[in-house]
Amino acid sequence: MSYLVLARKYRPRSFQEMVGQDHVVQALTNALTTQRLHHAYLFTGTRGVGKTTVSRILAKSLNCQGVDGTGGITATPCGVCQACADIDSGRFVDYTELDAASNRGVDEVQALLEQAVYKPVQGRFKVFMIDEVHMLTNTAFNAMLKTLEEPPEYLKFVLATTDPQKVPVTVLSRCLQFNLRPMAPQTILEHLHKVLEVEQVSAEPQALRLLARAARGSMRDALSLTDQAIAFGSGQLQETTVRQMLGSVDRSYVFRLIEALAAGDGKTVVDTADTLRLNGLSAASTLEEMSTVLQRMAVAQAVGQGALDESDPDAMETARLAAAMPADETQLLYSICLHGRADLGLAPDEYAALTMVLLRLLAFKPEAEKKTLKVIDRPPTLPPRSVAAVATAPYPWEAATQAHPTEAAQTMGTPTVYADGGSGIPPGHLLAVRDSGPQRASEPLDDDDIPLADTEADEPFASPWIDDMGEDDASVAPLAPISNAPVASRILAIPVQELQESALEESAVTGVFEPTDEGDFWHSTVNQLIASDAITAMVRVLALQSQLVARDTDQWLLRLERESLNQASTRERLTQALHGAGYRVSLAIEVGRVVDSPARRNAAASQEKHQAAHRIVMEAPFVQAMMRDFGAKIVPGSIKAL
Repeated sequence: MSYLVLARKYRPRSFQEMVGQDHVVQALTNALTTQRLHHAYLFTGTRGVGKTTVSRILAKSLNCQGVDGTGGITATPCGVCQACADIDSGRFVDYTELDAASNRGVDEVQALLEQAVYKPVQGRFKVFMIDEVHMLTNTAFNAMLKTLEEPPEYLKFVLATTDPQKVPVTVLSRCLQFNLRPMAPQTILEHLHKVLEVEQVSAEPQALRLLARAARGSMRDALSLTDQAIAFGSGQLQETTVRQMLGSVDRSYVFRLIEALAAGDGKTVVDTADTLRLNGLSAASTLEEMSTVLQRMAVAQAVGQGALDESDPDAMETARLAAAMPADETQLLYSICLHGRADLGLAPDEYAALTMVLLRLLAFKPEAEKKTLKVIDRPPTLPPRSVAAVATAPYPWEAATQAHPTEAAQTMGTPTVYADGGSGIPPGHLLAVRDSGPQRASEPLDDDDIPLADTEADEPFASPWIDDMGEDDASVAPLAPISNAPVASRILAIPVQELQESALEESAVTGVFEPTDEGDFWHSTVNQLIASDAITAMVRVLALQSQLVARDTDQWLLRLERESLNQASTRERLTQALHGAGYRVSLAIEVGRVVDSPARRNAAASQEKHQAAHRIVMEAPFVQAMMRDFGAKIVPGSIKAL
């Protein structure tokens, strides 16, 4: 006797045996029980979810004669009468299946419709089942429209398709449509477990999980893969053999990659990718497995570890990684893995593409340590020449204060240092000024890290602001040489005014607008560039979102809140646009809190106009009368300023 594959051997023969399509089973069962039968049914869904199976069960339900031959229309066909047995074996003369993929012309459809004029020979109803109906030509669809709309009372149409978008609306409107959904991996897993128990085949739970995930919602694919796995494993289903057959990546590699990415360990990421190459494991499968794990991590981070399946042996490791990786990085890595699968086919080497996809997270990984303390109370103009000394102590204002407190305070003012955006960066991260413009020290400064001078000679610290005071301030004594005292004592000498983190966060959220001295000039300049179409796209965004902090004859200092806008090409194009407008300057950009930008000025002006328009409407006598007499209300958002 020839072997019958599992997908055919365990095809459901009644509605009770169907799994994963309860919504369709319930609707058809109730319709058969109450005898409220439609003349045309359309079943849609991906491959292997039960479209043809439902059609055959429906045909048996309509024509079942019962065990004793006295049965009628029923939702539970007996399966043993002549009609049920013939439909299961494909010999029932009143049940016709037409494959529209190979019989898509008007002639084939016309030949089928010619049989509609004859009453059933054996059964109670004629049932015409057209599979892949979307493959029919437009002429064939038009030929069947009239019969499909008003068929004889003994004729039922059953249409099935995997692409309902290609079925004409005129056909859809004549059918009762049911969408068969892809089955969940857990549903497939439970069904495979029952099938293998009947087949007396031993299987490891993790092997069945791999098969259920590889089926992609199709029960037929799951049973076909199980057949293949039984043959590959010599009658046994083990995780190692099933993973080898499917080409799936061992979860240990996936966990190692995610852990390395969470720790920012690029070397481990590259080494693991090389190991995958040596073992011949699929790069696409690696990204797919990572996406699955990251999705479960995101759920655990949002809902809690209780959302993980405790029966999954990887649940504990998934929970550990969910606690180790921030939620925003999890979302970013998930998106990178999803989009990275499309890049594998474009690269000459898929493993090199895999490495680039994984390293992409490290390139865009948000690093809190990059956010440093910034001096926000600066002189009104930029220094006239570059300053080479960086983050040294005593600072220019400290040395000047020690020598002549009154003159230094009048000249430079008292600096204010605050934590950037309330990010919680530890003290000691100071703003450094270098030849290339403002820089930030990424690590706390200590005694060994601070350069004391650029020259070998022990010369006084040359402050650009003190140098520029002129001859009228000749009474100011030269500055003392740089002290070698401990750094703690030198930093404590800096007058510091702390800004509460809560106030910073509130201002960042609400977008507080505070006019500054340079705000009017920068706003008018940006509007002039926009009006002349000198800046567009990202250059326009950069100009609108920036704040002009200070300007000199040859250099302007802009401040941004988002470092991603500070791109070299965008900055160069904005510089060229300023040159075209007559401003021969170079741009230096820092990252910090912005309180006065053209975008904020535009938003404030728009808000002011909107409030003025709202006042005009609310103060209108007619509006007040309508609200008083009839209880009228102004629809929120319906008032717009002209």
